[in-house]
Amino acid sequence: MNTRSICFILVLLLLTGRQLIAQTPGDGFINGDLLPNAPELAARGNYGVGVQTVKLVHAAQLDVLHGKAGQHPLYDRPLTVEIWYPALAVANRQPIVTYASTLGRANDPKRPLIPFTFLGRATRDAKPDLSGGAYPLVIVSHGYPGSRLLLTYLTENLASKGYVVVAIDHTESTYGDLAGFPSTLLNRALDDGFVLNEMARLSGKASTSFLAGLVNPDNTALVGYSMGGYGALNVAGAGYSPQALSLFGQMTGGSTALEARTQASPAYKSSLDPRVKAVIAFAPWGMERGVWDATGLAALKLPTLLVAGSKDDVSGYEKGIKAIYEGAINAERYLLTYVNARHNVAPNPPPLASMLPGVSADEYMHYAEPAWNEHRINNINQHFVTAFLGIHLKGIDYKKYLDLPGPEATEGWPGFKARMAVGLEMRHARP
Repeated sequence: MNTRSICFILVLLLLTGRQLIAQTPGDGFINGDLLPNAPELAARGNYGVGVQTVKLVHAAQLDVLHGKAGQHPLYDRPLTVEIWYPALAVANRQPIVTYASTLGRANDPKRPLIPFTFLGRATRDAKPDLSGGAYPLVIVSHGYPGSRLLLTYLTENLASKGYVVVAIDHTESTYGDLAGFPSTLLNRALDDGFVLNEMARLSGKASTSFLAGLVNPDNTALVGYSMGGYGALNVAGAGYSPQALSLFGQMTGGSTALEARTQASPAYKSSLDPRVKAVIAFAPWGMERGVWDATGLAALKLPTLLVAGSKDDVSGYEKGIKAIYEGAINAERYLLTYVNARHNVAPNPPPLASMLPGVSADEYMHYAEPAWNEHRINNINQHFVTAFLGIHLKGIDYKKYLDLPGPEATEGWPGFKARMAVGLEMRHARP
């Protein structure tokens, strides 16, 4: 064996060792664990966390990727969801779960699909803890492409605080089945609404699901990242603009299927769901492309938390996410800004598998932030999401954590250790 081959094996062993060390329960750092400078509300709650995978089917949906305008076939749209929930501890069993995800893109031969696993702090199929009654529901929607496992640091954290959290694999929008963009434009809001209805059904008195009696669907929040934010804001009341319909038509040869989600549509107004009480949008896409106009943004009336990087080069900041914040004049809203961050202000940190030889650097950069530590972003998100949902879904007096001393003040932030708010801005506006 030559020297070059030996060096390659040593590097591979070193990287593999790093992966094992970083994912060994009790020894290493798992997504969502606290850094020493984590803000106060990032800490986990008192509930154990269970997790289960459920497969749903949204029947008879328009297949806008096939057929032609006005003649799209119907298909049964499969949706896999991951559900985290308050759970009872299992004797003699560590609360550790292995998640299986994928790097790459299904439609890009230069970025082949590469499976990887990572650990979380939950127990697969644990018995639900019904001591808290029916828990508020949080529906989580990933980016394009993405997966239901993209925000496990947050989904586990919320379940430990007494929420049932449901993250969707949006069909034709995941790493493994990525397809044409029009499907994502049409189906994000529809998937969210369908999953809410399914959670209501599965938690009902007649249900034989583990969710029976566990969920209060009348007390729901939406969390979306990138295209997930695009859909969540629409479900929350921000109807799409005529320009959005025109953009959709250009991509589909004239299809008007998106019309029912536009602000001018009577069907859209009748679709708004009073069970949704609040919305959180991380780096929501669309404003720079005219997806919303002043009328649509003014129709958003639910409490809203926007999270953005000031250098976001996918969704845009000044004419993108900040413009949504400024235009939603009838909502109480917050804008948390990571100064100098780009688009990746929501997901788990880059998986160590993306550092292995032969894996494209694009897989690492899909998750990575150039100017921020991703684990720190995760802790900060845990803190502010806990405060926001605590106020609007649980009635907890967490307002001091959100009503901060001016957008550029970096001291005196409740819950933050001294000097640890640098690089952050928080804006707050009321109707």
